[in-house]
Amino acid sequence: MIVRPSRRAAALALGVFVAGLSACGVPRPGPNMNEIFAGSVLREGDAYIVAVGDRVNRAANVPAALGFSDALRNARLLGGDTIRTGDTVSVTIYENVPEGLLTAADAPGARLTELQVDDQGYIYVPFAGRVRAAGQSPEDLRAAIARQLDQQTPDPQVYVSRTGGDGATVSVVGRVGAQGVYPIARPNRRLTAMIATAGGVSIPTQTAMVTVNRGQITDRVWLNDLFDHPELDIAMRGGDRIFVEQDQRSFSVLGATGTQAQITFDRQEMTAIEALARVGGLDATRADPTGVFVFRDEPAEIARAVLGRQDIVGDTRIVYVLDLTAPNGMFNARDFQIRDGDTIYVTEAANVTWNRQISTLTGTLGATGAAATVVSDARNL
Repeated sequence: MIVRPSRRAAALALGVFVAGLSACGVPRPGPNMNEIFAGSVLREGDAYIVAVGDRVNRAANVPAALGFSDALRNARLLGGDTIRTGDTVSVTIYENVPEGLLTAADAPGARLTELQVDDQGYIYVPFAGRVRAAGQSPEDLRAAIARQLDQQTPDPQVYVSRTGGDGATVSVVGRVGAQGVYPIARPNRRLTAMIATAGGVSIPTQTAMVTVNRGQITDRVWLNDLFDHPELDIAMRGGDRIFVEQDQRSFSVLGATGTQAQITFDRQEMTAIEALARVGGLDATRADPTGVFVFRDEPAEIARAVLGRQDIVGDTRIVYVLDLTAPNGMFNARDFQIRDGDTIYVTEAANVTWNRQISTLTGTLGATGAAATVVSDARNL
């Protein structure tokens, strides 16, 4: 006897089959190429789709704007020994008499330490009174003290040294060997020397960024650029604040790649090929090498150059397309620079999506057939 499934079971099987035909119900890592192109301003989206070539690379590969403004670069070196308000000085006085004003027979030299320059720029020396110190070198201050003491003791010998203080100091914080407040002296009057005074950087130099704050000015530069461009090794000023940090820029890689991750830059510049290599390259079993996309918000000036349009205002969404199978596709990807905040997405090959749909339908039909068999067996009981 032939046993046929009930109408209800057949209808159930047909419904499951039809539902399985819907591609949008099949799990996948992200949009396909057609869906990305649908986001173009020429269709139903708000992004510009741009194929990467030599011209686009020249327009888009604008280096990150880091450097010091003229206000910092044009500052002259401070006198290494110039005494300033807030500094401290040490004064040693020798007298040519057995019993002097400040000395005795068993102690011919009198040392006055930690004499701080007051807000008016003066220090106080016994028997010499208030002596102008700010703006003078130790030699000038020595002569001034000797002149005032000479009126009371014959031919005094005076030695003066600047011992630092808060009149001309720089704060160095962040990823350095020894954070702290350091006085500006002759050996460390420039930025690199001041960083060296603080123990140097404690992170790889290729990812080190240096920020200098002076009053209302805050500028940033790559540490390596200080050596490649000597004009950036600026003169220090009292009150400067130096902050050394590791590069925090990052980009994301999604889709048919070896791994999907957010990657932090480990060098100043990184190309699309290098970025893909960081995640294991394209997945050989799933990736479509004609569909490598880079999603980015471009500043107006770069977007105008890339698109060849002068009517662009404000940040513009651009989707760059890299076709690695094109005659010079690998070269274009090797030259295309990745930027902070970029999203790299690799689409799946069409046959991968199709095979996934077939696999899903096969599983669905198998489950439907099993269900119909169960219903039929139940009716024969």
